[in-house]
Amino acid sequence: MRDRTFKGLTDVPGILVGHASDYDGITGCTAILCQQGAVAGIDIRGSATGTAEIELLTPAHLTERIHAVTLAGGSAFGLEAASGVRRVLEQNGVGFPAGVALVPLVPAAILFDLGIGKASARPTREMGEAAARAATGGPVIEGSVGAGTGATVGKLLGMKHATKSGLGSSTRMLAGGVVVSALAVVNAFGDVVDPRGATVIAGTRRTETGMEFLDTAAAMEQGAAASGFEHFNTTLVVVATNARLNKVQAAKLAQSGSLGMARAIRPVWTMFDGDLVMALSLGDRPAALDTLGVAAAEAVSAAILRSVRTARPLGGLPAVAVTE
Repeated sequence: MRDRTFKGLTDVPGILVGHASDYDGITGCTAILCQQGAVAGIDIRGSATGTAEIELLTPAHLTERIHAVTLAGGSAFGLEAASGVRRVLEQNGVGFPAGVALVPLVPAAILFDLGIGKASARPTREMGEAAARAATGGPVIEGSVGAGTGATVGKLLGMKHATKSGLGSSTRMLAGGVVVSALAVVNAFGDVVDPRGATVIAGTRRTETGMEFLDTAAAMEQGAAASGFEHFNTTLVVVATNARLNKVQAAKLAQSGSLGMARAIRPVWTMFDGDLVMALSLGDRPAALDTLGVAAAEAVSAAILRSVRTARPLGGLPAVAVTE
């Protein structure tokens, strides 16, 4: 991979990203810190979500800003990692002023990676603490790391035919110093496709040992079907910008991020996926919401492609090696 011009999600001032990975159990978590507070919104399109504190992102909620996002493997068990992130923020003096205490507001979302490593291995509170303490403003570490440690794509024929995926991040710079960045953890039931030509670049492999891709959507149209908990998945995305948004506008930006997901994953938003996008606004730069949306969709698609192109083989599954 050639060196990137940008750092990824941390190109947005005030964003820190850190990971904790368990390579024995093949799972992990990622902490995205915005300790000065971020206005946030969400768009949920998948039908198998696992989340906590998501109401914080709705316009009707009392609080205006959140302080971090936790993404984790481990299915619902992985939600425990958010407690560790919350603990570190409290120690840093960060949180919503609730009179007798500062309460860090940390929405969390998980993906199902129990089928690749040890089903008994789940991100813990201690791993959440480690991820938060490791968070920096440096270039986002990508690939099979953090919440992307156990991520895979292409599960139509079961895990043995899947391809290793991971975590990717990408940035779009707009006029006036406006930044729009995305981080994607891609654990999709479907295939990752290149939006420019709709070519499958990672997904369901025809055989357990080869790297020829089946084209999941086409196979489904021919009658192929999946069933069973081994196919539970989920793609988790965070979009961030230094443009000034309110909660309603942040939710709209998250919707635009979902468009980028639809361009790069096929099929997307299935009954087996808990796909969602969270959007964070930090800063006060003025920008047209529709322009931000165009950039968000592009950044999300690029981050998804990077998630498979930076992944490495794990759990007996191969990864796609692409020289850019």
